[in-house]
Amino acid sequence: MPKPLVCSPDLLARDLSGHSYVVTGANAGIGFETAKQLASQGARVVLACRREEAGRTAAETIREAHPKADLDVRVLDLGDLASVRSFAEGLVTDELALAGLVNNAGVMNTPQGTTADGFETQLGVNHLGHVLLTELLLPALGRGAPSRVVNVASCYHDKAMGREGDVKLDDLMFETRRYDGWEAYAQSKLANVLHAKSLAKHAGDQGITAVSVHPGWVRTDLARHSMPLFVQNWVLRPVLGAMGMIEPFIGAQTSLHALLADDVENGAYYSQTGVYRDKACNAGGWPLTSPNPRAHDDALAEGLWVRSRELVGLA
Repeated sequence: MPKPLVCSPDLLARDLSGHSYVVTGANAGIGFETAKQLASQGARVVLACRREEAGRTAAETIREAHPKADLDVRVLDLGDLASVRSFAEGLVTDELALAGLVNNAGVMNTPQGTTADGFETQLGVNHLGHVLLTELLLPALGRGAPSRVVNVASCYHDKAMGREGDVKLDDLMFETRRYDGWEAYAQSKLANVLHAKSLAKHAGDQGITAVSVHPGWVRTDLARHSMPLFVQNWVLRPVLGAMGMIEPFIGAQTSLHALLADDVENGAYYSQTGVYRDKACNAGGWPLTSPNPRAHDDALAEGLWVRSRELVGLA
């Protein structure tokens, strides 16, 4: 079993005083650990959470370990574009200069459903909500340049439980094809990868570096639609750990590296250990060339860029 990749101690000891970051889904799992680490290094961190109470509980937990943590809890529901606009408008009004945006929140293998705006749930939450959020925060990221945008994708953008990772521009919402939760997840995660590549192309001249990352197979609540969480967290935890499941702090390492390392490549994909069609990729890489040919399809990336902007009202 490949050993997980971890940040250098120097990177996690860097003084981030005066730097501000937004982390979506910061109340639990990888998002929580990312926010906690940034706060421990002196950064101001905006915890963007769907449930305000969960965000405040997370902030209290971080302050127990780091009493001087500079934390700001704000409500963000990525499944509702009105909420995304309200959240972004609040930061723009504050004239915040952002050093980084971590598009971390997401759902996986959900039952068929739609967001408040009628989008297929996984594409709507994992991709389209973050597309709008990122666009609306570009002025703040420009003020904080050089800055970073990190899209938390997945090795399942390649293949998800045997389903090929692809983006069907003519049927993004599964209106004509049979819905499959893993196929929809693979599509949304490939969309994260392609969004980062397109953002690097379209916003790179603003001093904004955009990348996508695979955090690893992490013990989080993301699995709730695939198995009962008590099975993951208690019954099978030793077995799953032996099979490669990692804890959230290790899962946050790739996001932190992508945010903080000096040599990050604009538009690249950074991967923790994973499961790929090419087993040579399973050890991960910072960066890693995705074995999915669709991840390198410039026409698909541009088509998704244009269509996504239309869908969220940016065209």
